[in-house]
Amino acid sequence: MPARLSAILSRQSSGALTSPALRDARRRLHGLRRRLTGGAAVLRYFHQPDDPYSALAAAVLPRLEARYRIRIETHAVPPPVRAAAPDMARLIDWSQRDARRLAAHHGITPLTAPPPGLATDAQSLQRGAQLRARLGHYLGAMFHFEGEWYWGLDRLHHLETRLQSLGLARQPSSPGAGVDTSAPPPVLRWLTPPPAPRGVRPTIHFYCSLRSPYTWLAIGQLRRLAAHYGADLSLQMVLPMVMRGLPVPWPKRRYILLDTKREAERLGLPFGRIADPVGAPTERGIALVQHALALDAVRGHQDSRTGMAVAESFLRGAFAKGIDAGSRDGLLRIAERAGLDAAAVDAALADDAWRAVAEANRLDLLARGLWGVPSFRVDELPALWGQDRLFMLEQDLLTALGSASPGATT
Repeated sequence: MPARLSAILSRQSSGALTSPALRDARRRLHGLRRRLTGGAAVLRYFHQPDDPYSALAAAVLPRLEARYRIRIETHAVPPPVRAAAPDMARLIDWSQRDARRLAAHHGITPLTAPPPGLATDAQSLQRGAQLRARLGHYLGAMFHFEGEWYWGLDRLHHLETRLQSLGLARQPSSPGAGVDTSAPPPVLRWLTPPPAPRGVRPTIHFYCSLRSPYTWLAIGQLRRLAAHYGADLSLQMVLPMVMRGLPVPWPKRRYILLDTKREAERLGLPFGRIADPVGAPTERGIALVQHALALDAVRGHQDSRTGMAVAESFLRGAFAKGIDAGSRDGLLRIAERAGLDAAAVDAALADDAWRAVAEANRLDLLARGLWGVPSFRVDELPALWGQDRLFMLEQDLLTALGSASPGATT
């Protein structure tokens, strides 16, 4: 398929998939079906017995049942298949340490056993896996309500907002009080940074892929965090997972797009007019970012400002504007918004040195125990993964500046 036609089809299909109007229509249809049949509002929860995130999610089930007029069905499921979680060993290690810190933040004690009455024998796990697959997912710690998926504590606020909008709260919140959720999304605090010793600046190492919609949600916030706390930025580009031989099956891609859309709405960011940059567009984009980082080095910019501007412009173009970075016109538009001209684009595309840099960054990321993006770390503190963990990055910045202990919670 010609690249230009592929970009057009990508914009059209992604726009339809992430359309708020279509999402709202689907929600109304589910609600109408429930009212016409007189059935209860059913929330399905999929529990993976050996999953730390499931231990956290299961701990809030009694709270959800007490708060809402819903019937909760709990299903045991096995771990995701390799195609959905290709680096299982690192996933297990990361999820254990991440869940501990997440539990401390929310003040939730994880369950040490499956929810009461939940059978976890092989046959029950198989039935749960079949139902989960039929409904279109692959992970544990998942909530499914009337056609939509919500992952663990991180997306519980979206689920509860929806339940409250449907009038299913047992005690509706008073007008103007806002939505009261069991696990609200962590917020950045933007504290006044303490005075650092002369010449001492923490460094944020930012592992960035240009095909990651979650990275589009994170990059602007991360740039502002670095500026606010006086941190240097080391932008470390990596190839997307699918271009590194790691599979991303359709249910996973679909969930990521739909989930990114609702998070983008929460953050006030545009998203949904997508020109998928997989392949040559991403390679061209990384080449341009590396050229911009070289300019930053010459100019003495420790904040990687030109490189960050190019990366942010590329991600905005790919995920919000539908710009085809595989075309010269598209890449030039991306470059010009970041302050670079056609000569810079030509120089970048003529230099293949980015490939060795991207590979070195991949190996560094793996050595830190992670494989996906967006990932980041402060100095030599443990690496963090996901735009949902920027609040932990802020805590680590404060730790590096001497005003908090590692892993402190808000």
